[in-house]
Amino acid sequence: MKIIFKELRINEEIRSSKVRLISNIEDENLGIMPVAKAQQLAHERNLDLVEIAPQGNPPVCRLMDYSKYRFEQLKRDKEAKKNQRVTSLKEVKLRINIEEHDFETKAKNAQKFLMGKDKVKVTIMFRGREITHPELGEALCRKMAERLDEIAYVEKPANAEGRNMTMIMAPRVDK
Repeated sequence: MKIIFKELRINEEIRSSKVRLISNIEDENLGIMPVAKAQQLAHERNLDLVEIAPQGNPPVCRLMDYSKYRFEQLKRDKEAKKNQRVTSLKEVKLRINIEEHDFETKAKNAQKFLMGKDKVKVTIMFRGREITHPELGEALCRKMAERLDEIAYVEKPANAEGRNMTMIMAPRVDK
C-alpha cells in the first residue's frame, strides 16, 4: 500500500530570497524576512523551515518539526483510506414469467447486496417473442423497486437494451 504524499520544500531546498514566516506554536505571523534569517531561527528552535505555500508572493513558510508533521499526515491519509469503501455493482437476473417464490428469492438476494452497501443491477431477460411485451418487464422492475423501497431507490429507471431490460438500484444512505 503506497500512500502518495505531496513533498514540501524544507530548509536549504527553499529557493526564494525572502519568505513570509509563521510560527508553528501560536500560528503567529513573524513577518517577511530573508531565507537565511528564517533558517537561522528554525535552527535555533530545533525546528525545520517548511515552505507551505510556494505560490505566495513571497512564499509562506512555517517553523515546524517536519518529521512529526509528515508522520501525522501519513497517519491521517491511512485512516481516511481505511474508511473508504468501494461500491460495487451486483446483478440480479430475472425472466418475465418468473414464479412468485423465485421472485422473492431474487429480491432477498438483492436486499442482501443493498444491505452490504452495493448497488444492484436488475436485469430482465427476454427470450423469443417475449420481447414484444416490454410492459411486462417494466411491471417486474416496478415490483422489484416497490419490494426494496425501504432500503433502496431507483438510480436508473428500467431501460431496454437489446433483449434485456435493466434497472439500477442504489442503497439509501439514511438507512
